[in-house]
Amino acid sequence: MSAAVEVRGVAKRYGSLMAVADLSFEAAEGEILGVLGPNGAGKTTAIRVLTTILAPTRGTFAVAGIPHTRAAEIRRRIGVLPESAGYPEHQTGEEYLRYHARLYGRSRAGARAVAAVLLDEVGLADRSRSLISTYSRGMRQRLGIARALVNEPQVVFLDEPTLGLDPAGQRQMLAIVRRIAEERGATVLLSTHLLAEVEETCSRVLILNRARAVALGTVAEVAARAAAPRAARLSIPAADKERALRALAAADVTILGSELEGARLSDAFLAMTEAA
Repeated sequence: MSAAVEVRGVAKRYGSLMAVADLSFEAAEGEILGVLGPNGAGKTTAIRVLTTILAPTRGTFAVAGIPHTRAAEIRRRIGVLPESAGYPEHQTGEEYLRYHARLYGRSRAGARAVAAVLLDEVGLADRSRSLISTYSRGMRQRLGIARALVNEPQVVFLDEPTLGLDPAGQRQMLAIVRRIAEERGATVLLSTHLLAEVEETCSRVLILNRARAVALGTVAEVAARAAAPRAARLSIPAADKERALRALAAADVTILGSELEGARLSDAFLAMTEAA
């Protein structure tokens, strides 16, 4: 499959603060790529750069085959749900989507039709004529996804779409994300700090930490690389043999041998006894 997003050495600096450092990755057409990391890892900044809200300090990228130097063309081909989206509470859900469809050049009739289809797709058809002020947070998030799909984007960026939702709302939101990729064929970059969301929804994961990419691959590949070693050799003082065996047994460790020599207690063993 061809790449829908290509990123090469992208960095973003705010004065002395490096928010994103040397970011490189690709996302294929129709793929859901999870962008995982703790708060402050650089996820939101990376999305703002790739959606052309911020210019990169250095590096290059292309979205939907369009180089980052042609920002207006990229914007016509993407959909975005930002981390903190604002909504006009005096409008209904239908009016809100019709307005945005008109901004993308739809006729009045076309905008009305698009709004109806999208509201149904995100489960808001029965609340289409309700004021947005009466919507719950989950409903507003679904409306935000509908707005992101108004222009039939090739790439969709979702920044923490399940933040603040209850478990039922999270499941509903992730089901919508999967349908975007499966039924629309769009590439989705899903930013989250929840590993469970990535495992449930994404084909691959990009992990950011302290502004840098620290892992990229399928969920299984990244989990395997991050897993603790299955075997280890420990050196301890001979006088502590019995105490060591008891600690290892309590930690549910299989002992393959007991050639214990007089040596300094290892850091690994200290960590294990503390855990036990």
